[in-house]
Amino acid sequence: MSQHLLDKPMPVRPGEELPIEKIDAWLKQQIAGLSGTPVVTQYTGGASNWTYRLQYPEHDWVLRCPPKGTKAASAHDMAREYHIQKALMPYYPVPRMVAFCDDHSVMGCDFYVMEHVKGIILRKNLPKGLTLTRGQTRQLCMQVLETLIRLHTIDIEKTGLSRFGKGVGYVQRQIDGWTYRYQKARTWNVPRCTFVMQWLKHNMPKQERLCLIHNDFRLDNIVLSPDDPLKIIGVLDWEMATIGDPLMDLGNSLAYWVQADDDFLNKKMRRQPTHLPGMFTRQEVIAYYCDRMGFNPADFTFYQVYGLFRLAVIAQQIYYRYFHRQTRNPAFRHFWIMVHYLNWRCRRLIKEKR
Repeated sequence: MSQHLLDKPMPVRPGEELPIEKIDAWLKQQIAGLSGTPVVTQYTGGASNWTYRLQYPEHDWVLRCPPKGTKAASAHDMAREYHIQKALMPYYPVPRMVAFCDDHSVMGCDFYVMEHVKGIILRKNLPKGLTLTRGQTRQLCMQVLETLIRLHTIDIEKTGLSRFGKGVGYVQRQIDGWTYRYQKARTWNVPRCTFVMQWLKHNMPKQERLCLIHNDFRLDNIVLSPDDPLKIIGVLDWEMATIGDPLMDLGNSLAYWVQADDDFLNKKMRRQPTHLPGMFTRQEVIAYYCDRMGFNPADFTFYQVYGLFRLAVIAQQIYYRYFHRQTRNPAFRHFWIMVHYLNWRCRRLIKEKR
């Protein structure tokens, strides 16, 4: 195993420490024979839920919990994220769930613990020491898309996964929901986005497909084998998974897909290495996915605009916490600029459609 390529956590950020004595005591009540004191570190790449690594002498686990501060009512549902992964385990590469806690006397919120998946996570750039040829990069793209397709083709009725969503009416609920969330989280220094929200409302596709969707399917939520970087051994971060439209799931993924020929601001926002030689362009991603799924959408603009607007709302919700001093993470300081830029990209795509 190539240890130097493994994704590694960092020291816990100030203000985000865990009440580890209480957590340790609770875990020892749940897990027979658990001994020792955990070494606690934190994964700092995420901007939503907080993720910690708990390394016991004989166990290596990850703890997920919501952040401090104001949260959307439907977001950060730890119980749901835990149970979705537990139900998915027989059919899909997800971490093994260890324990779920809804006793708020432990740390003031719901949280869960899962098995740590040792592997490579592709963040903004490839980890030092990992090189991929153009052909390998292209093969990795196909593996990633095949993993998304595998999720979208799980029989949700036979597996019982259909209980994790409301089903019919998903598109309408998303447009209404993300519009409301943006209006609620808006600060004085970001656009109203009225044009984009109205366009989405009046251009919803007539056909709605339903399957289990991840809703945040990106390269930095995928774990690769350290022995074979083209092999996917885990998919993480199921916070927003639900029963929904697979093309909207793909639109969400494309919002993060920064190409080598994109403009300066988009490149500054890049958080995964989709700029490397051999990587698919966004249009190639759409073509590959739709061909493999047998879909023939007349136009993909709605799904791309939806993905970009949704990302703008997520960025604004995070910035809202920073603006109101509910988090001190300096990485969120300039997220308001990202909101302006994403609104501009939405408007440009709509204009090109005309």
